[in-house]
Amino acid sequence: MTSTGHVRTAVITGGASGLGLAAALRLRADGVKVVTVDLSSDADLIVDVTDSHAVNAAAARVGPVDILINSAGIVGPNKPLTEIGDDEWQHTFSVNVNGTFNLCRALAPGMKERGWGRIVNFASMAGKDGNPNMSAYSASKAAVIALTKSLGKELAPFGVLANVIAPAVIDTPMNATTARAVLDHITGLIPMKRVGRPEEVAELVAWMASDKLSFSTGAVYDISGGRATY
Repeated sequence: MTSTGHVRTAVITGGASGLGLAAALRLRADGVKVVTVDLSSDADLIVDVTDSHAVNAAAARVGPVDILINSAGIVGPNKPLTEIGDDEWQHTFSVNVNGTFNLCRALAPGMKERGWGRIVNFASMAGKDGNPNMSAYSASKAAVIALTKSLGKELAPFGVLANVIAPAVIDTPMNATTARAVLDHITGLIPMKRVGRPEEVAELVAWMASDKLSFSTGAVYDISGGRATY
């Protein structure tokens, strides 16, 4: 809630579990009205983020949105690049990149028109460093970083800030499908020698979605237990 009593509305994709759910709980604690979007029946709105028509229809139903958190994502194939099939590659990009694009395109104009907005897109340390046997995921998250850097510059004059969170491994259901050898490798890269917790990431989301963030856009915020090197 703002100082004037306005209750802000947030849309959180992937909001039924993992980082999206943690963000939803944290923003609700701050008095934000949260609308979760997911394929799960536990979400407020069941929407396939890869379907731009469905996304646009959902945006029309929700009405004015102040905060967008793009958390929906998939790990994609755990295999060498040379073994990845066309469908596996395309599906990873469809969810991780096209889904983020669809929501930003649908909701950013209203934020711009009203003169205030916060967009938080989830990338990954893999989008900066690259993880072996995760080239589709790594490449898609690099695309999310570049997309957000461009969008942040476009919206900067209008009071709308767009930034990226790049987590290392977080204890979420999404990682349940990641091969144990891959998880062991990327956890071993973390100097703290542990995976992150969703609630730790949610604290960063809450700040990035608030007035407390005021002079940063198109930036990448690492939450990596020390893995990040640049």
